[in-house]
Amino acid sequence: MQILETLRPAERSVQRMLPGGLTTLLALGTTIILWASAFVGIRAALPAYGPLHLAVLRFLVATVVLGAGAYMLGVRLPERRDLPRIVLSGLLGVTGYNLALNTGELEVGAGVASLLVNTGPIWTALLAQLLLGERLPAAGWIGIGLGFAGAGTIALGSGSAFGLSRGALLVLLAAVQLSLYSVVQKPLLARYRPVEATTYAILTGGLGLLPFAWGLPATILSAPLAATAAVIFLGVGPAALAYVAWAAVLARLPAGRAASFLYLVPPTALLVAWLWLGELPGPAALGGGAIALGGVALVARARRRA
Repeated sequence: MQILETLRPAERSVQRMLPGGLTTLLALGTTIILWASAFVGIRAALPAYGPLHLAVLRFLVATVVLGAGAYMLGVRLPERRDLPRIVLSGLLGVTGYNLALNTGELEVGAGVASLLVNTGPIWTALLAQLLLGERLPAAGWIGIGLGFAGAGTIALGSGSAFGLSRGALLVLLAAVQLSLYSVVQKPLLARYRPVEATTYAILTGGLGLLPFAWGLPATILSAPLAATAAVIFLGVGPAALAYVAWAAVLARLPAGRAASFLYLVPPTALLVAWLWLGELPGPAALGGGAIALGGVALVARARRRA
């Protein structure tokens, strides 16, 4: 009882800061840690599985987990008119994104990849202006300029002495595809809950990865147990549970405020990469990442004001 009384003031402080209190904080923490760990898990599994088989097995696991939980989560069947948009969102946000990210991480460290992927809001702002007619204030354009400068610094710092890193460019391509996914999915969120739209995307995107499954059983049999465990973790954790936790956050917080907490993903990924793989990014990656995240924050703030 004395311990509970000691914890109550902290709980009341969290309650004032976050609607839903400790439940929201737990869901946020779960999302951030799992999404940050995804970049590290990919690096851990890549030597044994390669980028294609890693993506296929990860989302086969995620499909089984989400398929089993669809009834408990109350996921409805989508309407027929929404199927083309659902398929496109899955191909962009799951199939294309993971193939580009996994291939890029053959050359780029986990922490650097997380910094590049989190330039996504900059690409989303540009695409929303082009495709959805959203206007961006002057401060937003300054943020876009900073984001490009930071991403360019990271890409140059991750490459050879003669130019850009191919891996960094592929990770940036993954960020662009993730932004396209957000723009394509946005109209669906007016009719479906976040957990439903995400489930549709993961199921359709997982189907889009099946053509790359040739030879997967042999790869599983020859892969070390630790690499297979990393892939299973990627499917259960970042690809399934984290999206459910994120849906719980979105149910309690405004989307803009919730998204601001995702700035914690890159530093968390850097810490996990150091603890798990012993990876430490260079000064160019850290400096470029700081500039890029500053630009992302400026863009997000400008969009909220607009």
